[in-house]
Amino acid sequence: MNNIEKYLLPISQFIEIDGMNVHYTIEGRGNTIVLMHGSGSSLHTFIAVSNTLKEHYQVLSLDLPGFGLTGIRPDKDYRIETYVSFLHKFLGYLSIKNFVLVGNSLGGNIAWNYAHTHFDQLNGLVLMNATGYPEKSLPLPMKMAKTAIGRFLIRRLMSRKMTEKNLRKLVGTNMTILDEEFVERVYTLGKANLDGFFDNARTKQKDNSPGIKEIKVPTLVLRGENVDGQHFAKDLPNSKEIIYPGTGHLLPDEIPLEIAASINSFVQSLL
Repeated sequence: MNNIEKYLLPISQFIEIDGMNVHYTIEGRGNTIVLMHGSGSSLHTFIAVSNTLKEHYQVLSLDLPGFGLTGIRPDKDYRIETYVSFLHKFLGYLSIKNFVLVGNSLGGNIAWNYAHTHFDQLNGLVLMNATGYPEKSLPLPMKMAKTAIGRFLIRRLMSRKMTEKNLRKLVGTNMTILDEEFVERVYTLGKANLDGFFDNARTKQKDNSPGIKEIKVPTLVLRGENVDGQHFAKDLPNSKEIIYPGTGHLLPDEIPLEIAASINSFVQSLL
């Protein structure tokens, strides 16, 4: 067993799309909720959230291209439009329709772009500290990954200790202790997918944010107290926002039970 295979789950499944063996899990019954993680993360970030939601819904989580056990794209194409196309193919292969799409950070960026182009597939949208506005600030590792010298330094300095330090900057004051397994997972999977992280960070993305105001899908906006570049509640015409005091960027890891409860209440309001 190599060092990333230990992150296989008893319910892990794989499907081949765009030359990748895409890792995903699906469990529970009822209305479908699709969960998408952020940059540098994996579907494991949603395990605690999923464990609560699966009691009432069918919950689908996936490792996005460039991350987790799915790994890097052979063509190195990490444009948001390509992610949207990939997601549409993935859900089509699994015959998933009429679902609630949930995304954290990068996953949120993909989610609202998907809602803009495939609104007919969605019952609802949940955005957690989503990216996509051009003025939103980036974590230091993503800024560094955009330059050759930055990528060189990341390769040289990347360690479990450095990973923990970077995670500490992303979480809020409520998360006083970082779980050892959490740090180890982010470090191990991050190291295995480092080239994908670099290609993702230096991909020139088109500014699609003007289209946010055109999204009519019912939307729940979940935000960490001090996360910037968040104008979704203002720009989305059919949205509600919840701000969690003392939280940062990694809401599914920081307050999974609260996040699951918020998603559950939102989905129930749609039924």
